[in-house]
Amino acid sequence: MPEELVVSRTLVIPATELRERFSRSSGPGGQGVNTADSRVELSFDVEHSPSVPDELRPRLLARLGSRLVDGVVTIAASEYRAQLANRAAARERLATLLRQAAEPPPPARRPTKPSRRAKERRITAKKQRGETKRGRRTPPAE
Repeated sequence: MPEELVVSRTLVIPATELRERFSRSSGPGGQGVNTADSRVELSFDVEHSPSVPDELRPRLLARLGSRLVDGVVTIAASEYRAQLANRAAARERLATLLRQAAEPPPPARRPTKPSRRAKERRITAKKQRGETKRGRRTPPAE
């Protein structure tokens, strides 16, 4: 298992800042599932971590807000029978989550208006559709 978690060029998390907890998994494994602690909970303190750059921290906190508990993000992995495989899966999922949260915001949308010709086409199409429906009506009984 690598010592540090590389999220991006600017964000590398040392192993000392990651907390791992192991527990019994509910997934596949037969009788071994009752004895082996293969489930992994990987926690990382986003709010107080010295490895998170100061200009990146507010973006991470804002985007991960719903997943944070007291500034700590936790990932649980129990899809594999082996603890080592679950540890690798949890680390990869944490790196992906932090990578997506650290992306810069998309450029602001420039508001546009439909052209005059587009407005005319729309009105013409609406009138044509109205004429079609009007032609389907039965004449009023006299």
